[in-house]
Amino acid sequence: MQDITKNNFDFIRVLLAFIVFLGHLGTLSASKELAFLENSPVEIAVFAFFIVSGFLIARSYERTSTLLRYAKKRFNRIVPAYLLVVFLCAILLSLVSTYSIPEYFAHPQVYKYLFWNSLFMNFMAPYLPGVFGNGAVNGALWTLKIEVCFYIAVPLIFLLFGKNNKYRNTSLIVLYFLSLVYLNYFRLTGHAELSRQIPGSLCYFIGGMLIYFNFDTFIKNKNILFIIAMVTVWIDLIFNIRLFSPIMISIIVLYIAYSFRFLNNFGKYGDFTYGIYIFHFPIIRTFTTLGLFEHYNPFLMSFVCMLVVIAIGIASWHLYEKRFL
Repeated sequence: MQDITKNNFDFIRVLLAFIVFLGHLGTLSASKELAFLENSPVEIAVFAFFIVSGFLIARSYERTSTLLRYAKKRFNRIVPAYLLVVFLCAILLSLVSTYSIPEYFAHPQVYKYLFWNSLFMNFMAPYLPGVFGNGAVNGALWTLKIEVCFYIAVPLIFLLFGKNNKYRNTSLIVLYFLSLVYLNYFRLTGHAELSRQIPGSLCYFIGGMLIYFNFDTFIKNKNILFIIAMVTVWIDLIFNIRLFSPIMISIIVLYIAYSFRFLNNFGKYGDFTYGIYIFHFPIIRTFTTLGLFEHYNPFLMSFVCMLVVIAIGIASWHLYEKRFL
């Protein structure tokens, strides 16, 4: 049977991060030439991140001897870099604010931003004074509060259903369909933003967990499951309802993770994905604010922006994130 540690998750995460980057580049650059990038499947990429988390976090918790060690590992992976980007944005974006430096740091919104964003409650204070036209500083961070809630949910799920409970699959499937009820209700009633919040996103996380708990069966049947998944997702898209597509997208993502062995060593130079994901949004908005997409060739500036994002992602990993791990 296939070794669970030999996988392509590093490649998948980088791919998903760049899909999100390209989608936001098309939207935030305000460039007509780059508008086609808005068609990037950003939402699917974000949900795929949740699927990967469901698989890996379930595995991490099952392999960790104590709850304290699990909490420490999860804290060190997500919180230090998250706080870094929040504080760097609050400080460095004063340089592109319409307020003077003294006015900016005297403004209560700066400290409101720091307080609420440090608690993962970005929606309470999404902007900084005079920055990006008082628009959202970092619209990519909304997923992090959901990720943290998933981290908390895994020990509770294990507590309720046990590590070897024969009803675990059934219980997770029930949670899956309850999540789908929430997701489809708010999506079909015109509340797409609410549909993506924790109860609606849970079905994707559970998809990853279910495949982890049934890994051997999945590997044995992955080829036929992949074909079924592709057809089912297509049918769900035609009827504009998400019934089986979350679990089917989970199958597709995990199929890619455990196929194409030549990609197994993709992450040997480091895990830059998190840095790319959390820093790309304010970097794109800074390029836009400085008029770089407007006054210069937008394709060239997109390439430069991408290089800056990659460089900061690499620096974040080697100079900061890795130290906590």
